[in-house]
This record gives sequence, C-alpha cells and structure tokens, in this order.
Amino acid sequence: MSIRRADSLGGKAAIVGIGATEFSKDSGRSELKLAVEAVRAALDDAGLTPADVDGLVTFTMDTSPEITVAQAAGIGELSFFSRIHYGGGAACATVQQAALAVACGIADVVVCYRAFNERSGRRFGSGVQRREPTAEGAALGWNLPYGLLTPASWVAMAAQRYLHTYGLDPEVFGQVAVVDRRHAARNPAAYFHGKPITLADHAASRWIVEPLRLLDCCQETDGGQALVVTSVERARDLPRPPAVVVAAAQGAGRSQEQMTSFYRDGLTGLPETAVVARQLWRTSGLSPADIDVGILYDHFTPFVLMQLEEFGFCGPGEAGDFVAADALPLNTHGGQLGEAYLHGMNGIAEAVRQIRGTSVNQVAGAARSLVTAGTGVPTSGLVLGADG
Repeated sequence: MSIRRADSLGGKAAIVGIGATEFSKDSGRSELKLAVEAVRAALDDAGLTPADVDGLVTFTMDTSPEITVAQAAGIGELSFFSRIHYGGGAACATVQQAALAVACGIADVVVCYRAFNERSGRRFGSGVQRREPTAEGAALGWNLPYGLLTPASWVAMAAQRYLHTYGLDPEVFGQVAVVDRRHAARNPAAYFHGKPITLADHAASRWIVEPLRLLDCCQETDGGQALVVTSVERARDLPRPPAVVVAAAQGAGRSQEQMTSFYRDGLTGLPETAVVARQLWRTSGLSPADIDVGILYDHFTPFVLMQLEEFGFCGPGEAGDFVAADALPLNTHGGQLGEAYLHGMNGIAEAVRQIRGTSVNQVAGAARSLVTAGTGVPTSGLVLGADG
C-alpha cells in the first residue's frame, strides 16, 4: 500500500547544473566518454568542479559504473552512489535519490547521469535478446511466444484497448506527435530541428504495430545527459537560478510487470503513474491547475494521453482533445519523439530550463514544471519549482 501522507523531502534540494552531449545516431565514441562529457558539462553549468562532487546516481541499465565515471571525470572520494532499475522509469528517481542524499547530509553535491549509444549500439527497440534467466524474464516469457517481442508490441495492446473503450481512432495519438515535433522544430539541439509534422503526416506514417505508427514511437539516440543536485542553501550561491525539488516520487502498481501488465483490472490507464501522481500532489500541495509546463515521458504517444488522465489534467478518454487544445504546454524541448531519446533525462533538463527562463520554447512566467519518467514500468516523477 502506498503511503498516505505527504513526505518531507520537498524544498531541501535543487538541480543547479545541466549538461549534455550532442544528440546523434552515431556518436563515434564510447558510452563512458559520453557520460564524462555530460557530467563535466553539467558541473561547468553549475559553476562547480569535479572536486566538489561526492555522489553519483545512474540507471541499472547504464554501462558506465559510478566509480569508473568518477575516475574518468576527475572526481575524488564518493560518500554516496546509487542505481535505479526499470529503464526509463528511473529518470526522475535518480534526482529523488540525489535529493534524499543531500537532504540527509550523506552527500553535498550529487550528479545524476545517463549515457548510451542506443542507436549505433544496443537498440532497445529491437526487443528482448539474450536475456539472462531472471524472474523478469520469466514474466516476459508468457508473452514472447505469441509475437509480443518489442516494446511497441507491448504498448500496442494497451493502446488498442484505450481506443476501443473510448470510441477513438488512432489519430488521437497523433496529437501528441504533432505537438512534440512542433517544439522540436524550434529547438536547435533536437534531432528533428526544423522538421514539424502534421496530423496527415502522422496518419501517413507506416504501421509499426497497430494501432501504433512510426510517428507514435520515440527515436533511438546516442548521447549523454547529466544533472547536478545540491542543497537549496548552497544553490543560492551558484551562478544559475536553481530548480527546487518541490516533490519527488516513485510508483509501482498492483500486478506490475515491465510493460506487459496485461492481467491488471484494466488496460486503459497507468496505475504506476497514479501512485506517483498522488504522492506528488500530496507532498507539493499543488494540483494540475498549478502546473505551468508538463514534460511527460513520451516513448509512445498513447502513454502520454494516459499520464495526463492519471494526473487529473482531464477525464478518462479526454486527453487527445486536451492536447489538441494546447491546454498545457507539453514537452517544450520536443520530447523523446522530437529532441532525443535519453531515457527521460533530457526532459528533466528541459524542466530546469523552463524554471530558469532559458528554454527555446519558453513558457512565460513558468514557475512549476511537472516531469514524469517511463511508464508501463515502475516509474517516478518530479515537481520542480522556482526558488522562493
């Protein structure tokens, strides 16, 4: 059972630095080098040095261990290091872990990072290959023999049920793709810079797994992204406006599996997101009406719609119209559909830019950003806000 009270983490830590490599389809260098480049860029942005860092957090899927990154980046002793499981669901939880360490005094400056050659190296979209025997693998084994071999095929099951339940057609998913690509078109860092799309383009794109088309699926990207977290007090002495961690949460639903939770009571929602939403709203004291910009994990467009509904921005089956009406500035960097697929870490960076007022698609007066991590898996989320 999830906790039923507000937690006390909010307001004690802030993101003070963001840094990334270029986003490409062939980086031409190792994942370790990408990680180190991103870490150093984030520290430069924060006005800090490797000597200031005493904590590192990354994903279990990352191939560059904390101690190796520390050595290669010139970081000395570590008093805190941590890894979060479940792929893209880990993104916001890396910041939560860093904030917890800072709030408890276990570390003073923690860097969260993620780096991979996901296009030129291991491509997650190719599905399950050479998996070691694990309980997670056994769960997948109930679905693989029937042709559900890739993330797109797993999400398609829920997407088809969503359309059927609410009497919708696949065009509703295209609303998300169009918004993301519109923002990416104005973002020089985005892979699809200068390349907006229309609903007609979405409808003309080839099927991947019905009802998902090519333009419903995120990119595959090489690159690295890092974030620097420290106390709010220390943040006030640094050169950039801090993005305060107002609330942070993780969530897993009942009968949770990794993108194949087909035996839950329903397939039209994301219970893991509901767990995160309840805790973020409970701790922050905010509601959907208080959010200025939403950075929602968009590995597949249907799950963006379901996230909006789970967070209470609109009712069940209404998210397509909500997006079409531009009722909430959404994925202003272009998302993983338009900017880059960095397991959601680039989305956190965009939320920081919105708080700083430096986004290329800046929302006027943005003071609070909602960020989510990968869905269909145990997930996480953040509310970031301006200091004071």
